Amino acid sequence: MPTMSAATANSNLSLAEQIKQQANEAFKANKFSQAIDLYTKAIELNGGNAVYWANRAFAHAKLEEYGSAIQDASKAIEIDPKYSKGYYRRGAAYLSMGKFKEALKDFQQVKRISPNDPDASKKLKECEKAVMKLKFEEAISVPTSEQHSVAESIDFRTIGAGTGSSYHSYQVTAAVAVALMAILLLVVRPIVATVVASAAVLIFLVVNKTGWWAGYSDGFLTKSQVLNIDVEPQYAGARIEGDVVTLDFVKKMMDDFKNQKLLHKRYAFQIVLQTREILMALPSLVDINVPDGKHFTVCGDVHGQLFDLLNIFELNGLPSEENPYLFNGDFVDRGSFSVEVILTLFAFKCMSPSAIHLSRGNHESKSMNKIYGFEGEVRSKLSDKFVELFAEVFCYLPLAHVINEKIFVVHGGLFSTDGVKLSDIRAIDRFCEPPEEGLMCEILWSDPQPNPGRGPSKRGVGLSFGGDVTKRFLKDNNLDLVVRSHEVKDEGYEIDHDGKLITVFSAPNYCDQMGNKGAFIRFEAPTMEPKIVTFSAVPHPDVKPMAYASNFMRMFN
Repeated sequence: MPTMSAATANSNLSLAEQIKQQANEAFKANKFSQAIDLYTKAIELNGGNAVYWANRAFAHAKLEEYGSAIQDASKAIEIDPKYSKGYYRRGAAYLSMGKFKEALKDFQQVKRISPNDPDASKKLKECEKAVMKLKFEEAISVPTSEQHSVAESIDFRTIGAGTGSSYHSYQVTAAVAVALMAILLLVVRPIVATVVASAAVLIFLVVNKTGWWAGYSDGFLTKSQVLNIDVEPQYAGARIEGDVVTLDFVKKMMDDFKNQKLLHKRYAFQIVLQTREILMALPSLVDINVPDGKHFTVCGDVHGQLFDLLNIFELNGLPSEENPYLFNGDFVDRGSFSVEVILTLFAFKCMSPSAIHLSRGNHESKSMNKIYGFEGEVRSKLSDKFVELFAEVFCYLPLAHVINEKIFVVHGGLFSTDGVKLSDIRAIDRFCEPPEEGLMCEILWSDPQPNPGRGPSKRGVGLSFGGDVTKRFLKDNNLDLVVRSHEVKDEGYEIDHDGKLITVFSAPNYCDQMGNKGAFIRFEAPTMEPKIVTFSAVPHPDVKPMAYASNFMRMFN
């Protein structure tokens, strides 16, 4: 078998290095797909260079292809077990997937290889904190079978009810107890005073049906203890009069959000709780009918980019029964106006349920919200109670929609087996956190691939599926088109699988660094031909993406 000459080998090594430099330049310009292609060419010429594999891993991570990043970083480690950056890249990818324990092992190895590296020491320390926090949360977690609804402990109609509220009863109770104790201390011994005062307080609580234990039933604080949130007279923001969310309220709220003013918690509770009631009644797959002569708009990921969401409404009109929308998941995380985005979408849902449809994305989950900023943002702008409430309501979001019996819309993609029918999707019990396998997982996580058949997911969750898989699914269910989101695209959209699948992504200049356009799709009945509209990012206040994420995640972003 002929062998490569020394001159040819040296030429390949030199060319590989030149291509690597081109890849580095593409990476610096945030052209991560181009960088991956160039690193791949360099690897084909010199597959024994650990740096090329680690660099490609980094580019994959920038595109949220963490499964591919782990594979490439592992290859770099295999080539050079003492190459610290290989462990670093793999640890960062594990971290981004929420696999903190695996990440910790890699950062410990980085520290062993580079004991005097202050950056490695800092990241290891933060990773150790994350693992300790995870262990603590696991230790105090309540089994699923024993968990109770947070929302059912809250009645927004009695929140902030003024001096007649149950919380006020607690204040009165405490005042009575203190006064009684003070009086008794003057005339009797302290022990007797304590016993008498305690008995009096207990009787008072029973009579008023507001026992202390009620505030801690089933492990949750109830409205009687945490919802003392009267709307202050000086509050100048949007207000809901009664139970009805009106267009005037939503417009006022959006104007407030533009000026970085928060909505009062009283009204935030009402919006989220009313949305929950609406979503609970929906099936896992929702059928949508667009009458002849009418139109319908599908938007992709928004990811907390409020000002780009408001720009969509400027370009395409506000949601209404005459101008209905479907937002296809990933409303929150990464962008630092996620609270404002979700309250805006939920408020429109309350205002007119048929004006806006909402589909669950992989980021409408506890694990993602904990890592990518939404949980921290909710704690900062609202309260811990809202963290639990949003997590519960996200579980009620439908998983898929079918428009006019022809267009299948889902956040991620298709399935690991053929023969999945729409009836199977309708039958999914979605009222839970996303599982790591099965139909629900694949709906939220899968991606299309150019090659036929199926392959491993570049994200490390779900799978990749080819055009043949798409066409069989459409044929089996008498459908014409798959619309999905889940992936950033340079033009805001991409058409694949011989026109049978469209990806739409509605967060332009994603994370303030990708430079991509956003897009939405308009369908007009009866033809339902897709008309794609693209748009660019608009300015927003100087609040960085991931501003509310953990310290550890901000280190890598």
